[in-house]
Amino acid sequence: MNAYSEDLRLRVHEANRPRARLASTPAAQPRLGPGTPLRYGTVLGPLLLLLYWAVLSATGWLDPRMLPAPWAAVTTAAELIRDGRLQDHLAVSTWRAMAGLALGVAVGATLAILSGLSLLGGYVIDGLVQIKRGIPTLALIPFMILWLGIGETMKVTLIATAVFFPVYINTHNALRAIDIRHVELAETVRLSRWQFLRHVVVPGSLPGFLTGLRFGVTSSWLALVVVEQLNATSGIGYMVTLARNYAQSDVMLVGLVVYALLGFGSDALVRQIERRALRWRRTLGR
Repeated sequence: MNAYSEDLRLRVHEANRPRARLASTPAAQPRLGPGTPLRYGTVLGPLLLLLYWAVLSATGWLDPRMLPAPWAAVTTAAELIRDGRLQDHLAVSTWRAMAGLALGVAVGATLAILSGLSLLGGYVIDGLVQIKRGIPTLALIPFMILWLGIGETMKVTLIATAVFFPVYINTHNALRAIDIRHVELAETVRLSRWQFLRHVVVPGSLPGFLTGLRFGVTSSWLALVVVEQLNATSGIGYMVTLARNYAQSDVMLVGLVVYALLGFGSDALVRQIERRALRWRRTLGR
């Protein structure tokens, strides 16, 4: 049995026992593995890109009319913050993205559980989802405007639709991929339905759900870029659209940098949650 089944057996047979403090013995590094991870290794790539960009700008190889230098973006961002414009637009964009993310995750996870744990749910729900997958989310914008107008409801709903699919697909696949031996073990030890959900379904589907959440967070920011260019009067997308009309490339660059930082930061946060929630799993990547 693997580490997951051992974890299940530990939860079932030792649920009421006081948790013993295990000795913290560092695991040996696999000889063929990628090695010991660095604490902030994920920022190495962005820093190298920033260095490359700065060198090209400083040496004149990069035309500032095509792409302003990094320090121009910093100066413009400071001016926008001093005027209060950047934080106001950022607050509106964050609210839209988080509202769409929360709605999409809630609906996606709920339907994935209903579809993954029952045949009837799979027949009814999964078939409709698979049909919808063939229709790009952005292609729904004309109907969304027709049904919901051009207000905040349409924007949040479109973001939620973009988040829904990665959460649903990854969670549903993780549920259907639960090892049948774990289900048989749960029946052998006579787990109740609630205990089965708690000790088998939740830990079995959690890796897939967190993977879908990572894609969902990224999708929420991507959809936000689109919806904020549709008759919006606030938000980072509106600020970028307004700057494009006046050929303010430095302001446009600040908007793109903000989007990049939000996406990178959100993904890093979900990865941190994933690392803590799946500490029982031993994998090649850490």
